[in-house]
Amino acid sequence: MSASPLQGSAYDPVTWNFKLIAQHTLDGFGGMGEGMSVQIAPDGRRIIWLAHESAPKNFTAVDVSDPRKPKVVCQTELPQGYMRSNSLEITDQMMAVAYQCQKVGQKPAGFELFDISTPEKPKSIAFVDCSGPFSRGVHQLWFADGEYVHMAAGAADFEPNHPLDDQIYRCFDVRNPSKPTEVGRWWLPGTRKGDNEPPPARHQKPALDKGNRAHNTNVYPQRPDRMYLAYLDAGMFIMDISDKSKPKPISRFDNSPPYTGFTHTIVPLFDRGLVVMTDESTSDDAADWPKLIWILDARDETNLVPISTCPMPNPEDYKTRGGRFGAHNIHENTPRPTSWQSDQIVLGTFFNGGLRAYDISNAYQPKEVATFVPPGPALSKYASIQLNDVFVDEREIVYTVDRFSGGLYILEMDF
Repeated sequence: MSASPLQGSAYDPVTWNFKLIAQHTLDGFGGMGEGMSVQIAPDGRRIIWLAHESAPKNFTAVDVSDPRKPKVVCQTELPQGYMRSNSLEITDQMMAVAYQCQKVGQKPAGFELFDISTPEKPKSIAFVDCSGPFSRGVHQLWFADGEYVHMAAGAADFEPNHPLDDQIYRCFDVRNPSKPTEVGRWWLPGTRKGDNEPPPARHQKPALDKGNRAHNTNVYPQRPDRMYLAYLDAGMFIMDISDKSKPKPISRFDNSPPYTGFTHTIVPLFDRGLVVMTDESTSDDAADWPKLIWILDARDETNLVPISTCPMPNPEDYKTRGGRFGAHNIHENTPRPTSWQSDQIVLGTFFNGGLRAYDISNAYQPKEVATFVPPGPALSKYASIQLNDVFVDEREIVYTVDRFSGGLYILEMDF
């Protein structure tokens, strides 16, 4: 492992088996969220669309046809400073963008469909209002088949028992993109006022109570009748969505307590009978350690069994760097021609722990095979990097983004 000290940095950056080929601070607005998706435009250009972590920007499009020379071709504004567009996905020449507000009742909150056939001039097709007296809008969405948008969202008619439980699973039919129609929803029983079931237990430490609410809602063509639902402090669910109007849980895995919740992303590896699961770090200075990438045996989908976690460095080396340290996002094998597919390598972002790659060919003993921890970017609220998301295209070009100011980092894999 090689390290390259940077003058003035609070730590030594590390590049091992990744090669940085470009960085773009996105014209001074480099605070990025969790939405990354690659389009092949009608004129043949390769465009990566990026969601911003917070206002004032909505989304940015970058021409990465030559990954060594990225060029911003579009950057849009949010209409309100209290909004965020943390999540986006594309199918062909259409993009879905999630809008979430800071407080319930604020508008606009929901999701929007865009025609992106001319990347410089995205055109709104439809906006779906998900605002309401108990809703902050849409936090995450999944749009992979061109027909349905799956999402973690509030609703005007969903009143939670606890304000932290305000996001549920919702599904919209967008086959007529000008008139999206809700076709199904599901929530953890007991989280809505009026439910027959009692409210779910909460974390004993109030600082770690982040809510029993939907987060990622992944659906893959290998099993279009299944949805892999991350539900923050309630763990994860495999859902039967063969009838989208009546989603049903098949199984649940919840590691918290004794762990500290916030189950974030679920990626099934169908040919291997495995599920990869991440729990997001949400506290500075590793106060919620450990937040890990878990490998689950899913050969029997009704009985998920944890068999390993991806190895992590000593938190003592990271918790004083500033910001968060622990797992967050992984490359999700998005079912698109422009997305790399692998059931042997897991790539994940770890905030100030950078980007890490793991060989899970032996699922019982994952091994780290690459690390990228760049220096803290200029103008960041922290001295450390806070890598937030990762996407790998079919060329095996790696894209990762900083949460506050570093923007887009483009890498090659040397393993």
